[in-house]
Amino acid sequence: MTAPIEVTSAFYDEQLKSTLDRLGLPEGLLQRVAGVESRRNWAEDSGGFVEGGIAAGKKALAEAGIEAQQIGLMINASVTRANLEPSVAVSIHDGIGLPSSAMNFDIANACLGFVNAMAVAATMIESGAIEYALVVASEDASKVQRATLNRLQREGITRAEYLEEFASLTLGSGAAAAVLGRSDKHPEGHRILGSVTRAATWNHKLCVGDHDGMFTDTAGLLSNGMQLVTSAWEEAHENGWDWTDMDRYIMHQVSDVHVNAITKAAKIPMDRVPKTYPELGNVGPASLPITLAREVESLKSGDRVLAMGVGSGLNTSMTEIIW
Repeated sequence: MTAPIEVTSAFYDEQLKSTLDRLGLPEGLLQRVAGVESRRNWAEDSGGFVEGGIAAGKKALAEAGIEAQQIGLMINASVTRANLEPSVAVSIHDGIGLPSSAMNFDIANACLGFVNAMAVAATMIESGAIEYALVVASEDASKVQRATLNRLQREGITRAEYLEEFASLTLGSGAAAAVLGRSDKHPEGHRILGSVTRAATWNHKLCVGDHDGMFTDTAGLLSNGMQLVTSAWEEAHENGWDWTDMDRYIMHQVSDVHVNAITKAAKIPMDRVPKTYPELGNVGPASLPITLAREVESLKSGDRVLAMGVGSGLNTSMTEIIW
């Protein structure tokens, strides 16, 4: 689900012109450095990210041909939440009309939440505990955008402080959902073959954020994130995974810098890496499934898809899907 309101990077340049002039920074940094031309937000008079998650969940069920009453587990994988409790999952569970027998909870792991939630759901299906699971992620970046703009417009801000919050302005809003079931009952479906995950949690202070702002050591995050991805990629190869010639590489959508670094390090053909961040920004854990959903029409049965992501913390995950 694409949030309806477009917010361009050119608009941010207009809002921050006086700050950029004082600091001697050029306009167009978001476009030239990150490759983000725009992002989307929910309408203020709408139900926001919760309604977006409900709509995405209903759409996924309809397209999968699965009734709400068949769902045994629903996981919300969003970073966004309006309050600490109850979980976001309960609102989405209620809005979709899932049965009382459907377990529901949140899994939050920065931008890897959706991939992690699919792994948990797949394990429960494989164990026989449930027949079907629904995974949802719906993000709202508007609060952090407004808070960041207010801080960047203040008198006395330094260049270092500005650049520390630069990444916050790449964030966008949107929603995605997926239905998981047994592969032997759905030979027409797309099979999760397996995944590799690795952690480098000593980097947990490189990117810290909430609704009031996201503060990022951009260089440190890129450098350590690349080390983690590269080591995970090499370990996966040593353990028998051959991901050198996939039909599509679906990456978590961050920026030109991150995509270029990963494709170069792993020798991935750039023409097999679809991008949504130029128009949607970084939609957190919803970015990867949104990007995959946009590739559905171009994928054919038997295609090999690698879902790749790095989440603040740092964690990385690579999951192979047979289309």
